[in-house]
Amino acid sequence: MRNKLINKIKSYDSINLQTTRKPDTDGDIMDIAFKDVVTASQSSTIIEIANLMSQKDIRRIPITDPGSGKLLGIVTTMDILDFFGGGKKYNLITEKHQGNFLSAINAPIKEIMTTGVKTMSNKDTIIDAATLMLEEDLGGFPIVNSDDKIVGIITEGDVVDKLNKLVAKKDVQDVMATDLITTTPGTRIEGITKIMVRNSLRRVPIVGEDEKSSTNEEKLLGFITASDILKYIGDHKLFAKLFSNEGDDVVDVTIDQLMITDIKTVSKYDKLSDVAQIMMDSNIRGLPVVDDETNKLIGIITIRDLLKSIAE
Repeated sequence: MRNKLINKIKSYDSINLQTTRKPDTDGDIMDIAFKDVVTASQSSTIIEIANLMSQKDIRRIPITDPGSGKLLGIVTTMDILDFFGGGKKYNLITEKHQGNFLSAINAPIKEIMTTGVKTMSNKDTIIDAATLMLEEDLGGFPIVNSDDKIVGIITEGDVVDKLNKLVAKKDVQDVMATDLITTTPGTRIEGITKIMVRNSLRRVPIVGEDEKSSTNEEKLLGFITASDILKYIGDHKLFAKLFSNEGDDVVDVTIDQLMITDIKTVSKYDKLSDVAQIMMDSNIRGLPVVDDETNKLIGIITIRDLLKSIAE
């Protein structure tokens, strides 16, 4: 994978990247990494981390030791969704806290954080980052120095933004996913989190009947992402639903109350470089693909698809 990337990059005169590590200086990974990293301690509560993600509009927070600054773990939006009803971490509510949701969301984040985190070094290159992301199927990594302290974070969006010239000639239809998982506006939050966690999805299109059509054909009504659900938690709308301590009161909300209806879409004939630009400008990591004539949903394209296309 690494050699394939290097050979492809070398064919573009306008792309000048470091291909080997330099032991005495930072690698060019630090040229595109986000350095003002938001971290938290493992004693922070789950709701505090959810609020922090929502306020800062970030998808992952490294958990560090307050004394040494060393990395202990990481929490992503998918970890929060897993806890919120999508997967095994929901057991924290049902078992350890006997269904007391208010108690569970105030548990320390160490209860659900991921340990054994894959990291990159500040000596690494952008090519190293792209290679590891593709091989490990991960969307981002903390960057640590020789003391294991965090000095940055790099995401697949950072890599695609740097290398989007490598996909300029390809169309959306060349890489988009067509085997789609969709849902309807009446799906409860608990249901959509399960769909996302079990299928490793960070976004799901919402479809339903077109009331303006005489044929009642289904159309794209909206889009919901892991970040939208996180925002529901972070905006404290969650607490308005806490009529009791039972988790069911909180997740008994349908996604038509949360979904995005002002949707950016793309055509299957659009160039990937243009799609990458839309994603970067709008801070979006996935876009529905609609048919030019019928406006029907025919696919979805994500930042991961763009990253994969770079290596092809």
